[in-house]
Amino acid sequence: MKEDEKIKIFLVDDDELFLNLLKIQFIQNGDFMVEQFTTGEACVEHLFEKPDVVILDYHLNGVVSHAMNGIETLDQIKKYDPTIPVIMLSSQDKIDVAIECMHHRALDYIVKSETAFVRLQQAIERIFHYQKIEKELNWYMDRM
Repeated sequence: MKEDEKIKIFLVDDDELFLNLLKIQFIQNGDFMVEQFTTGEACVEHLFEKPDVVILDYHLNGVVSHAMNGIETLDQIKKYDPTIPVIMLSSQDKIDVAIECMHHRALDYIVKSETAFVRLQQAIERIFHYQKIEKELNWYMDRM
């Protein structure tokens, strides 16, 4: 598969070990181009590269003490381009955190666990499935 046909994923997490593990899993298990960032600010600075999906940690407080957290980063991503799909990732298995992420227009919320990668792959597949359906629907609607 050509570089321009690969799915471009931005991984944003302050846990570099987790970031590297995810990056390796994505590269080994699919046609993905992966860029990783340890702060929300770095991610936002690179949005001009037009990621297909952003996987974003909820906290983001381990590298720079006054860095944007995940929700602030999510808001900045949606301000830049509301169509960029964002999947929130967190070690917190709390419904109120998931609801907060959805209120800020995240498409999904996944808890960091041993099954996180599989669940991320499934979420990405759903995103592209829905985008395909939406394009087809728009095509039909334009012809009516």
